Amino acid sequence: MTVSLSSERDGPKRAAEARAVEEVDDGMVVGLGSGSTAAFVVEALAARITQGLRVVGIPTSKATAGLALRLGVPLTSLAEYGRIDVAIDAADQVERGTLNLVKGLGGALLREKMVANANDRMIVVGDETKLIDRLGGSAPLPVEIVSFGWQTVLDRLAAIGCPPRLRLAGNTPFTTDGGNYIADCAIAEMPDAAALEARPPSIIGVVESGLFIGLASKIAVARPTDVEMIE
Repeated sequence: MTVSLSSERDGPKRAAEARAVEEVDDGMVVGLGSGSTAAFVVEALAARITQGLRVVGIPTSKATAGLALRLGVPLTSLAEYGRIDVAIDAADQVERGTLNLVKGLGGALLREKMVANANDRMIVVGDETKLIDRLGGSAPLPVEIVSFGWQTVLDRLAAIGCPPRLRLAGNTPFTTDGGNYIADCAIAEMPDAAALEARPPSIIGVVESGLFIGLASKIAVARPTDVEMIE
């Protein structure tokens, strides 16, 4: 099904995020992603809260938590709520047919994956450029690794066919909210993403990979003139 844009100034991306937030019902626990898409989602959720919606959010990054608190979105934690009704997040790549994902270019993949695994439904928001036939290629596979002995971890990732590059922030390693580093692995194509998902975490020092297999239930695809919901 498609949803017409409410106005030209909203833009496709904001329309898709607003459509995803329409899936949130009163009393829900909502997983909140990270990055620019999450910021739009939090804004749309805050607008519904001012209209009487009662929800609590579980943020996946400090930045999302700070924005939610500023906009009046009540927050909670996974420690208090073991299950999440719906999570709304973006993705770097979405595989057509399976809705398997690559995530983590924003650097919050571990917390995002923990929230995704604890939810009943995960709605992904993205534009049509994120939809691809096969994961890999144009976008690297982010892998979160511990900072101790990271050089050895990179060597072991390369040995299993995941050639890595340590992500930098200026001249120093990029550090996640959990205090870890990110290795961006160049993989030409992933013919079996489900099998690949288990390979990096088998290395001591790898925390988690950015492959999200079988976790997304819907994607709100922003197109130039409408939003398509794919299940």
